Amino acid sequence: MKSILGTKERMTQYFDADGRVHPATIVNAGPITVIRVKNMDTDGYKAVQVGFGSQKERRINKAQQGEFQGLEMFRVVKEFRLEGDTELKRGDSITVETFSEGDVVAVTGPSKGKGFQGVVKRHGFAGGRRSHGQKHSEREPGSIGAGGVQRVFKGTRMAGRMGGDRITVKNLHVLAVDPQNNQLLIKGAIPGRRGSLVEIRG
Repeated sequence: MKSILGTKERMTQYFDADGRVHPATIVNAGPITVIRVKNMDTDGYKAVQVGFGSQKERRINKAQQGEFQGLEMFRVVKEFRLEGDTELKRGDSITVETFSEGDVVAVTGPSKGKGFQGVVKRHGFAGGRRSHGQKHSEREPGSIGAGGVQRVFKGTRMAGRMGGDRITVKNLHVLAVDPQNNQLLIKGAIPGRRGSLVEIRG
């Protein structure tokens, strides 16, 4: 299973062996611990449940404490779906050494939250004309529907909360692996702010 959890660190530049420079993101990835292996007989689907990060025991509810018994207390619990069978078992650790330079990965994480935004920033509306007669409607949405139906249609693009969405960026390349510091160097930008949780799938 080529999957791991991590936190986004920062962006940097990476020079390869030929001297070419690449934009890259540093990710503090793993180690993650297998909590449970799910199968078709008992759960109806195949998956590996993993824990990442450490948490104080008093902040974990009793049900999860029982699930973590014999292991450490984890801050994050996630599942990775499986296509076939796996040799992983409870207590196994997955580190950045699962990946190697040149691997193609998909990274999933929450996008930066931008709060309540208008239609120009949120949806790219042009706003009103910048001509004579315009006073306060330069960034207004304009008409929001037909007059005959006396209602606004569902899905009409309006102002509202922007960001904080689950975003997946595919076809990113692993530029370098640092097992000593549990870090991956991934080419390009990935979703989220510094410190946000990301899922990396090979």
